[in-house]
This record gives sequence, structure tokens and C-alpha cells, in this order.
Amino acid sequence: MRKRPETSSSSSSRRRPIKQPSNANSTTSLSSSMKSIRSGSVWIILSTVIIYSCYSVHYYQFENLPSPLTADQAGKRGFSEFQAIKHVKALTDFGPHPVGSDSLDLALQYVLAEVENIKKNAYYEVDVEVDFFHAKTGANRLTSGLFRGKTVVYADLKHVVLRILPKFTANEAADNTILVSSHIDTVFSTGGAGDCSSCVAVMLELARGISQRAHGFKNGVIFLFNTGEEEGLSGAHSFITQHPWSKTIRLAVDLEAMGVGGKSGIFQAGPHPWAIENFASAAKYPSGNIIAQDLFSAGVIKSATDFQVYKDVAGLSGLDFAFTDNGAVYHTKNDKLDLLKSGSLQHLGENMLAFLLRIASSPHLPKGKDMDRELKTGHDTAIFFDILGTYMIVYSQRFASMLHNSVILQSLLIWAASLFMGGSSAIISLGLSCLSAILMMLFSISFSAFVAFILPQISPSPVPYVANPLLVLGLFAAPALLGALTGQHLGYLILKKYLLNVYSKKKQLPSVIIADLVKLEAERWLYKAGFVQWLVLLIVGNYYKIGSSYLAVFWLVPPAFAYGLLEATLTPARLPKPLKLATLFMGLAVPILISSGTFIRLAGTIIGMAVRFDRNPGGTPEWLWNVIISTFIAVCICLTFIYILSYVHISGAKRSIILAISILFGLSLTLVLSGFTQPFTEDTARAVNVVHVVDASGRYGEKQDTLSYISLFSNTPGKLEKEVEQIKGRISNVVKTRLLILSPFQSTMAVGPMTTLKVDGASQIFPTLHVDSDTKGEERLTRVSIDTKSSTRWSLAINTQEIEDFVLKGNSDELIPYGNKTSVDGWHHIQFSGGKESPRKFELALFWSVKTLPSADNVDRTIQDRRPLLKLRTDVDRLTPKAERVLAKLPTWCSLFGKSTSPLTLAFLSSLPVNF
Repeated sequence: MRKRPETSSSSSSRRRPIKQPSNANSTTSLSSSMKSIRSGSVWIILSTVIIYSCYSVHYYQFENLPSPLTADQAGKRGFSEFQAIKHVKALTDFGPHPVGSDSLDLALQYVLAEVENIKKNAYYEVDVEVDFFHAKTGANRLTSGLFRGKTVVYADLKHVVLRILPKFTANEAADNTILVSSHIDTVFSTGGAGDCSSCVAVMLELARGISQRAHGFKNGVIFLFNTGEEEGLSGAHSFITQHPWSKTIRLAVDLEAMGVGGKSGIFQAGPHPWAIENFASAAKYPSGNIIAQDLFSAGVIKSATDFQVYKDVAGLSGLDFAFTDNGAVYHTKNDKLDLLKSGSLQHLGENMLAFLLRIASSPHLPKGKDMDRELKTGHDTAIFFDILGTYMIVYSQRFASMLHNSVILQSLLIWAASLFMGGSSAIISLGLSCLSAILMMLFSISFSAFVAFILPQISPSPVPYVANPLLVLGLFAAPALLGALTGQHLGYLILKKYLLNVYSKKKQLPSVIIADLVKLEAERWLYKAGFVQWLVLLIVGNYYKIGSSYLAVFWLVPPAFAYGLLEATLTPARLPKPLKLATLFMGLAVPILISSGTFIRLAGTIIGMAVRFDRNPGGTPEWLWNVIISTFIAVCICLTFIYILSYVHISGAKRSIILAISILFGLSLTLVLSGFTQPFTEDTARAVNVVHVVDASGRYGEKQDTLSYISLFSNTPGKLEKEVEQIKGRISNVVKTRLLILSPFQSTMAVGPMTTLKVDGASQIFPTLHVDSDTKGEERLTRVSIDTKSSTRWSLAINTQEIEDFVLKGNSDELIPYGNKTSVDGWHHIQFSGGKESPRKFELALFWSVKTLPSADNVDRTIQDRRPLLKLRTDVDRLTPKAERVLAKLPTWCSLFGKSTSPLTLAFLSSLPVNF
């Protein structure tokens, strides 16, 4: 049979395989052209765009404040920052005004006069009531968070309470009220412009405006100006448990400050979502994020606010606001009016005014029982976050679970289909790409933590970046980024080696072409590893119902969508191409918009917390806080840079990037080591406390000389050697003073000698612990009388290894009843604070643990004395001549730091041994 001649079409079809190398050659040119397409100049432009975008998001979200209004501009019914600032100035002019001080009495009288003036000038159809409330003795027995192992007792607290009602429906509105609360008192170390005179000022101006327009309200508004917050939330607790108006409250709003000024954002909301939903609808400049709530609830932020009392004790839902700018000045001398940014009070005031007008006029204000019932029957807690400080997104946890489950299911289905089409090589490639993400995290944390660990050894201060937060970019972010790049590149090399073996078996192409294809394929797998990383975080967050899991959705869905739109193919047979820069821009636009500002603000907040990190002065490694910050930065870099860094490995900019990172690190380290940048300044001071300690502790019933010394301790990481040397150089007879690290109930570290003090009439000054009776039997009961003398602020530690329970009485009133005690490290602490009329004498009944104890004769007394039965510290807000001289010579970059558990400038120590 004669062979049929070939047609042109059949001839061309047979020649198609011959053209494949030319297609592959174009692929070869792609790999070589990547060095020009992603050159150093391109990466400079890309980095500039990303940095500028992140800065812009942060600025508009947290720094863009409204213009302050004058009284004329605001009108009678509006909010004027100029008027509010006058209140801040008046309150800070009183100086520090802690509980029990004369200055607090002056601050109370000022607030009382202002609310009386509001009452006098209120709209004629508005009923304004003022109550100067004197709280009785009480005890706050919260057991969660900072209150675990502690009972807070208070007495002689005074609050100013203002209630605004519509006159013609006053009875109905009085039964359904909204509480707005803040505290007048400050810690002893600051005048408290931020914490919390700014909040009090906002409340006064809000009350003035609402008093002119409450005639149409369906619900009343109560403004509580309390005292005692700084001493363990005592003011809020006394109001909620003692004031008759507290029974009418349906919703609580607390105003707080953990810094000075800026935008006041919501960092706690709920548990019922009604308040946050209405705030999001009403507020002109909504600001808040559930990430802060998650961190606060998890105990990462070691603090507490009055909102905890309203939620846990009164069972109320509501909102908790806080100023967070300049967090490093919190509770120091620099919490002052000069640092309060213009527009800060206007921002909070306008938001609160719009919110209160909305909910006070609403007929749907949920009642306490209604809230509980709705939460049980489907109304879930809220997920909330703002976008650029102009719009707030709020949705329920139930909807979040549905959304997350949908994203997770679709992602798993897409991955399953992709891996099924790709076969075993795709599964292994996915595993190796995940390995690269793990190596990226490990190397990033290791590099950054190594610098954090050695920094205290070579730097003048363990935290040299507090006054200059941008230094963390060079000190920690640069090594973290270098580590992330190194770890991912190592994973890239492992993945490339495997893919080279796969391509060599499947593709009939020259080895040079295969090598280039492998690079492109590996790059794609590294990019897709980011999907897996965020998918895992979403699954974990969804399982534990973590509100912050919304971030995982935004870092998973947009990059995956961009990749699917611009990069994905329906067949694995198609040769890989370089990732487009458009894919990166499209994929990261939404995540940067949603989260970059929050990450920057969170990093700044954590850096500011370094000033007060060491809660047990002298007992925490100096490098620990650096490691915490460096780890946080490294984790953020790995989670967010995984997509960007996947573009680097086949580009021509690797050396340029590494050089730029190294220069940044070297420059930052040089600035620190040379002393060009100081760790602390006069406006960002180190927390250093000076306490004149009079130690009368010892064996019970034995006469002894009283020890007197000056104690220096700091909540800021680092030893006080530099400060001590400066004091010694200025005070010639400092040898008579003991300089040490003091923790109220922990061991001390001596730096110098102490003096022996014999005081005539000591019984009029020193507190006493006296055993009135000790009944031994099957149940041993010991009664101890406590006399704190001149002190109305004291702390008592009870050894719970020996004592099973106790009862405390004061002025014959039972303050702490029997039962429901918790302990921490074998101690239960009683913390007392009150006004000038507080009781000084108390009776303590100790119920011993029912257990078989070795007889006292067979126990070494020195071992017993190491852990006494009772330890008492009484505080007096008074400067002795010795303490005043030391305090006057402290460097200007040091400041006293106040908190509820720290001693004042004069402290007396006494104890009762177990074998008394």
C-alpha cells in the first residue's frame, strides 16, 4: 500500500515537541531576568511603599485627632476640649492626690463644686441630683487576675455621684440608668494628668452637655467620680455594694488611662454585645480592638480597672476605654499635662457624647437579667475592630465561628484538590514548605533573642530603647528579619533539592533549564506556606474562640485570592512562572490596612511597659523583658513577612537586603553603646523608689534595736549601680544609709551598711502585732491584735501553709469573713487603704491547718524564722530627712513609681514567727 504524503498540518504537529526547548529557553531567561526585575532598586521602592503604607495606617488609626473645640464652638450641648483642659489643669495643680491625702480632699471639693454648678445651670426640664457619698468599711474579694491570693479592704472613701434624669419621666428613667465612671485619686508619685484627671475632665464636660439635653431621655445617666481605684478598685466596689443607686444600673462605662492622651480606645467590651454595637453605630471616631481585650483577659497586660468590678461583682455589661499614648510615663512624675496631645479629650468626648445620647434615648436598654437570658439563648459576645479610626466592624462570636468554619472548610477542600492533582510530590513539597516556615520562625526568634540576651551585658541599661522606641527596629527587628530570611532560605534550599530530583525524572529538559524551573517552583511553595501558617492559626483560634482570630482571616483570604486570580493554574503540567509583584501588592493591601497600625501600636505599648515590668524588683533576670519584646517582634515578622520574603531568594537583591539589615543593626547598636541615645530622659524616666524603712521585725516578745535604712528599688529592669554611685557622690555621709533592692515581702539585696535606731516613745510610731490568745486542741485558734498606729495603708501577709483560714475585724465590724480564701506561693495578702478616719486597730482570728506538726523542740528555730506566720508592712506618705536628701539627689531621669502594692516613702516592717 502506498504511503500517504504528509500534510502540512501533520508535519507541523510532529514538529511541536521540537519547539519545547525554545519555550524552555524563555523560561531560562525568566530566571536570569529575575535579578533585574527584582533588583536592589526594586526592593528599595517596594520597601518604601510598604513602610509608608504601614506608617500611614498607624497615623490615621491612632494619631489623627480631631481639632479641639472652644466653648463657643461646642455650644451648650456640645463637648469642648478647651473647657475640659481647664479641669485637668485644676486637678493636676493639686499635685499627687492619693487616698487619705489632703490634696485628695481638695480635688474632691473641686469636683463637687463643678457638679453643683452643672446642677445649677441644667436645662429646666432636666433633673440633676448630686450625692457626696461616704462609703463605709468594706472588702473586695475578687479572686481572678491580680486579685488572686489577695483581699482588698477599704474604709473612709468619699465619692461624688451625679445623676441626670428627664424631669417628666424621672421615676421610670431612675429605674434604668447608665453608669459612667472614673477615679479622682492618683498614686503618690504623680499628679495624674492622664491617669485619671483627663477622664474626670471628660466626664465633667459630658455631664455639662447632657444636662442641657436629657429632657428626651428614656434612661438616666449616673456619673461616678470615685476614689480608691489606685488602691485595688476599692472606689468602684464600695459604690456598687453600698450605694442605693447602684441597683438601678443596667450598663457600665469605665474611662481609664494607661498613658497620657492620644485616642481613647475600647479595650474591653461586653459580655453582652449591645453596648459595643451601639457605640460602633453612634461614635464619630470609633476606636477599639478585641486584641487588647484578649491580651487583657489572658493576663498579658498586668493591670485591672474598675470595669472588672462592674462586670464580676455587679454582673453588668458595658465598655472600658483607655488612653494608651506615652505608656512609659504611666504612674511616674511625667504623667503631666504637657504630654497631653491636643485633640485627645475632644476625641473621647465627642465619641462618648454621641454614644450616651443614643443609648440614653433608647427604649431597648437591656436589663441585667435580660442580658443573662439573652447570652444563654444565643446573643453571643462581640468581635470588634476599627478601620483607620473612622469605621468599626462588630459581629458576634457565633457569626465569627460560621465565617471561620467556612474559610477553613474551603481552604481544606482547595488544598485537598490541589494535592490530589499534584500527587505525592505535591504533598512532600507542601511539607517541606511548611518546614521552611518553621525554620523561619526558629531562626528569627533565635537571632533576635540572642541580641536581647547579650544586650544587658554590653549596654549601659538592659532596656536602652525606652526613651527612643525606634531603636527596637535595629536592635531586635533587624536580627529577627535576618533570621527569618536565613531560616526560610535554608528551607528553600531543602525544597529546591527535592524538586530538582522530581523535575529530573519527569521533565525531559536540559539541566540548566530544570534548575531554573525548580527555583520558580520552590518560590511558589514558599509563598503558599503562608496560607498554611495562617490557616493553622485560624483553626486554633476558632477552636478556642479567640476573638483576635479575625486577623488570620485577613492574612489568609486576600493573599490566597490574589494568588488564585493571578498565579494559579488548573493543571500541574504547566511550567511554573515567576510570582508577579502584582500578586504581592493585591494580596497584602487588605492585611496592611486592617492590622499594620494595630501591630505598631501594640509594639509601642509593650515597649512602654518596660518601665514597670519587674513586679518583684531584683528577682527577675535583666534580659527577660528584652527576650519578651524580641520574641514578639520576631513572631510578628515571621507571620507577616512570609509572603514578602518568598520573593527574595531568586532575586538579585539578597546581598543588598542583608547589607541593609546589618547596617541598621550596627547603627542602632552603635548609638546605644556610644551613649549618643540615652535609655531614659527627664520626660521618659526610670521607675526608682526611695523608701525609708524602719524594720522592727524579729523574734516575738524579745527586745531589740530597730533597724533603719534607706531602700532603693526599681520596677524597671537593671541594677541601680549608676544611680547609687551618683547619690554617693553627692551625699558625703551616705555610708550611714543602706541602699538596696527591696521587695515588700521578699528578700533584699544589700549594697551598704544599715544604721541601728533607738527611738524614744517608739510605741507611738511602730505598728504592733500582739497575740491575745492561743487556744490549742483539735482545732487551734490564735487571736492577734493589730495596731497600725498612724498608718491607714498597710499590707499583711498570712502564711497559708500554717493557717487554713482567718477572720479580720475592725472596730468590731467583720471585714473579712471565714471561708473562700485563695493563696499565691503559700501566702494570702490583706491590702488595706482608706481615708483619715479609717480604723487603726484590728482583730485577727487565725484558724490553723489541721495536720500533724513536729513539736517545736525538734525543729530548728532558724528554719522556722525563715517563713514567719505573719508579715506586716505599714506605709506612711511622709518624707524623712534622710529619704528627702536621697530623693533630691536622684538623677532627673529617675521618677518615683506608684502602685497599690508598692510602699510609700516611709515603711515600717514587723512580723510574727510561727513559733511565737
